[in-house]
Amino acid sequence: MALQVFTAVTGAAWESELVGALDRADHGVAVVRRCVDVPELLAAAATGTGQAALLSADLRRLDADAVSRLEAAGVAVVGLVEPGDERAAERLRQLGVARVLPADAEPDTIAQALREAVAGVPAGGRDIGDPRAALPALGAPEVTEQRPAGRGRVVAVWGPLGAPGRTTVAVAVADEASRLGAPTLLVDADVYGGVVAQVLGLLDESPGLAGAARQAGQGTLDTGVLAGLAWTVRPHLRVLTGLARADRWPELRPRAVTAVLDEARRLAELTVVDCSFCLEEDEELSFDTAAPRRNGATLAVLESADTVLCVSGADPVALQRTVRALGELRDVLPDVEPVVVINQVRRGPVPGDARAQIAGALERFAGREVGFFLPADRRATDAALATGRTLAETAPGSSLRTALRSLAAAMAGVPEPAVTGRRLPGRRRAG
Repeated sequence: MALQVFTAVTGAAWESELVGALDRADHGVAVVRRCVDVPELLAAAATGTGQAALLSADLRRLDADAVSRLEAAGVAVVGLVEPGDERAAERLRQLGVARVLPADAEPDTIAQALREAVAGVPAGGRDIGDPRAALPALGAPEVTEQRPAGRGRVVAVWGPLGAPGRTTVAVAVADEASRLGAPTLLVDADVYGGVVAQVLGLLDESPGLAGAARQAGQGTLDTGVLAGLAWTVRPHLRVLTGLARADRWPELRPRAVTAVLDEARRLAELTVVDCSFCLEEDEELSFDTAAPRRNGATLAVLESADTVLCVSGADPVALQRTVRALGELRDVLPDVEPVVVINQVRRGPVPGDARAQIAGALERFAGREVGFFLPADRRATDAALATGRTLAETAPGSSLRTALRSLAAAMAGVPEPAVTGRRLPGRRRAG
């Protein structure tokens, strides 16, 4: 049986010839509908009469959400661009179209791409070539060495419900990594109430991550745009602020957030992302699978990250929440192997040797080792919060700052300035 295909390449001079070529029986492809715009294409996809869609980059109102809705309807997508139009090809890839071909490709090649897309065969490489040249690393003007595109690492800072100190750790890791010479981007992706801007004394009404996600959704995000949306806090540190209001969470669609992180890898050597706590797959609560998912951004960050730091408090209540959260993470994203960071370690809440007791409890109830212990230093954190500055600026000699500096060195992959805590390898995927 021939593969049932929709097309949406209106306005292209080569459309009629291509459709006629694909309709020939020997290609195994049948064009069942020629759509004039995105709404018609989505309506056709909802009927279940097609298995794939062939579309062009200049299709009006085409965005990442439309591509997601096509995939949710079970329609695989293949893109076509004018021969040599690398910019259009890159835009389609940003929108989530993995297979992009020049419009003058042989009909057999296009038909094969459609069949592979429907079968779920991973796209092999770039068909037109990557238009991005190696870009200079983010940082001070004197940094002139170029890095291959896409080589930066992403560290997600996540943890259970409560106040285990996720933002404190995320801000400090990013700040300390930048002070160790690693060009760093700090991203606030907390959809329930991100406060990175307030912690650093920045204007939280700036577009930040929401602006970057909008650009990604339109396929127009690049390193220049991303750098322009971020605050420059230090020569080696930029900050992409979060949502000004929690009710704006629908602006952070998972696919767009993933695209932002992909671009961040090209911009910075290290990207640190402050995440929300909740992992509930809330789309299951709705009959409309195309509806926005509040926790989708968090899941997208955790799945994309090279290393996930699970930040936990050091008291019995916080540890119980951490055990449950680690179990939820294992159920939702079984390939993610988090590095556990115990924050606010102090005498009192846990009798005896607090570190030994905590390590034993997590090993017993969660099957996890503790990667790093961070001592409590309320005076230092209060001083930093009150002035909108970092621990390195307000309490450079504190034990907490020393431990965080060691953690940052491990995440950035640079020599540790002091032997504090235990350095663990980053995230590993199963299989």
